[in-house]
Amino acid sequence: MQTDVTEELEPRADIFERVGQRMGRDKLAERMQKQVELAAYMACQGKGIFSYEHKLGMDRIIRFAIKCSGLWNRGYRNYLDIRVEHNTLRIASLPPAFEGYRLLHIADLHTDLDPALPGAVIPKLEGLDYDLCINTGDFRNRTQDCHRVSIRETARIYAHIHGPKLGVLGNHDFIEKVDSLEAMGVQLLLNEHTFIEKDGQRLWFVGVDDPDYYQTHDFTRALDGVPPEACKLLLAHTPSVYAEAEQLGFACQFSGHTHGGQICLPGGYPLITHCHAPRSFVSGPWQHGNLQGYTSRGTGGGAVPIRFNCPGEITIHTLTRG
Repeated sequence: MQTDVTEELEPRADIFERVGQRMGRDKLAERMQKQVELAAYMACQGKGIFSYEHKLGMDRIIRFAIKCSGLWNRGYRNYLDIRVEHNTLRIASLPPAFEGYRLLHIADLHTDLDPALPGAVIPKLEGLDYDLCINTGDFRNRTQDCHRVSIRETARIYAHIHGPKLGVLGNHDFIEKVDSLEAMGVQLLLNEHTFIEKDGQRLWFVGVDDPDYYQTHDFTRALDGVPPEACKLLLAHTPSVYAEAEQLGFACQFSGHTHGGQICLPGGYPLITHCHAPRSFVSGPWQHGNLQGYTSRGTGGGAVPIRFNCPGEITIHTLTRG
């Protein structure tokens, strides 16, 4: 039975022992060190002029500039205008039992950014046909604040998602959120793998921890126990690990993190990508050798709740043999 998430807002006392066993103690130690450094940086300990950046915040500067331009209302409407995208992935190694298998892909919810987001997402979920939901990270936006708000708003959305649910953490997510998210029925892959079985055939899902800020992804650990010939799909917060994923024989990679640029020039050309990958990998389907990839534009948005020439998305991926 799924646990009431309101009872799981605080992690259990042994969370670090359990998570260390799952993702690797060395990777957990690296992550915790960077979480502490980030928290200290955001604590605004500087004085005088050097503290202005912390006190004002880049998001406030962007918000002020866009409001002065007169484009705020338009950008905010765009932020809530979430599209349902459909993508077909032709996979030669796909087990026949999974022909037509559908994945619901959600990314970069940042649910504590604006309270109106769940009300925009939930109607888009109604009536969608899918077999499994994947989330490629960044459940929250404000890393310097308590994660209770993002957990509560994420739970509102996940109450409308059926079937198995998989996910990975992003660079905005602290490790302490694991218990709360898994209480919603989201199986997080912390340098881990799992599989779905149909008619005696298996489709493998591998998830690595954030390769961006924390850089605590561990493919060796995540793939330990996965048959070499298996059809395996990768969940990674950022597309930047595409080269290694292709070398390791993944059929597909699902990512987010870039928000597709979020604020783009006409035609969807991103001004900022926040990604160490070719610009063509920042949004939508892409190909690298034998690896197919898809980078979501994100379902929510980061820093400020606005979008230009880059609508948020919920994606249905249909798997087919080919």
